[in-house]
Amino acid sequence: MAKEEKKAPKLRFNGYTNDWERKEFSKIVQRISTANSNKSLPNIEFEDIDSEIGTLNKSTSQLYKRKKGILFEKNNILFGKLRPYLKKWFLADFSGIAVGDFWVLKPSDNQARFVYYLIQTSSFYNVSNITSGTKMPRSDWKLVSKTKFYIPMKLSEKHKLGMILYLIDKLINLHERKCEELALIKKALLQKLFPKKDEFKPEVRYKNFSDTWEQRKFFDNIEKVIDFRGRTPKKLGMEWSAEGYTALSALNVKDGYIDFTADVHYANQDLYDKWMAGNDLYKGQVLFTTEAPMGNVAQVPDNRKYVLSQRTIAFNVDETKVTNDFLAVLLRSQNVQHTLKSLASGGTAQGVSQKSLSQLKVILSINPKEQQEIGNFFNYFDSLITLHQRKLEKLKQLKKFLLQNMFI
Repeated sequence: MAKEEKKAPKLRFNGYTNDWERKEFSKIVQRISTANSNKSLPNIEFEDIDSEIGTLNKSTSQLYKRKKGILFEKNNILFGKLRPYLKKWFLADFSGIAVGDFWVLKPSDNQARFVYYLIQTSSFYNVSNITSGTKMPRSDWKLVSKTKFYIPMKLSEKHKLGMILYLIDKLINLHERKCEELALIKKALLQKLFPKKDEFKPEVRYKNFSDTWEQRKFFDNIEKVIDFRGRTPKKLGMEWSAEGYTALSALNVKDGYIDFTADVHYANQDLYDKWMAGNDLYKGQVLFTTEAPMGNVAQVPDNRKYVLSQRTIAFNVDETKVTNDFLAVLLRSQNVQHTLKSLASGGTAQGVSQKSLSQLKVILSINPKEQQEIGNFFNYFDSLITLHQRKLEKLKQLKKFLLQNMFI
């Protein structure tokens, strides 16, 4: 007789060996439906919650809208039933009014954090994502409430599981705020270290530099543009590989760094040779996204070979006129970004072509030492942002791993 499979997650805290039990979701939580329009309580609407983050994208001081909705209390859970694939959820740390498409859930045993992470698991998502409606699909409460989920029998295990994931979320939020703060500081420094519109000297300069900057056509600084937009493995009669040379596209070329976890594709040697055709990218070379999104700038991080993929181009600079590091910062300066938007074409997904870039004029330092000082400074600043971004991605991956392995 085959041994019955143990009903327990792969990963558990020490001291817990008993099976988990199955319970209908309606026994795990109570769904609150008390209508309320208390003018002294903040209102939270569907769009106020960031997808897959569980935080508000507005401060509570902005949320007093005096609307009618469902009363929620501290430690209630708001689950966005509208378009459930957007994954909107919020663990309340104050009382308020949930306006619109929310289920307000009160855990039956006060283990709010455990339930909060239960609704983020794939097992819950698979059920809640079975929707009714077409234009505005919503989760089906009758189906979800009757679905059975595995949960620990001991409250202490629920508490520990909820606590560890809660602490990881706190770290994720901390690094997200750090990245946002660094990005704001960087934006302010770009405004100070580059001339304002119609001016030829920056407001802040390094010591011993006082020369007036010079206006040039953008392409006067560029020897060659490497542009393989529209090229795909299929058009070359080939396919992506499981490993090999990483493809750089508009989805993984971010503002100041390469996200190697996004849009991951690889080319084998044959595809690389046919695709790049001798146009090897080199460390420090400037990359620019032309569309969706338009205007992201990063530099090739090392001398490993890369495939230049969708909606991304690279520049070979005229080293007598501009350094790669300075060019990368110049393209992200406020004046250049504003000009690029004015040159862009398209509706929702704006883009720029080489023809558009030929109309771009830039103001830049004529002193290579000043260029290098500015480039070095922002390289250091970008490294700080990248450091926190990598920590953030690792924490998100850790959370994903724990959700997959600490629940059934």
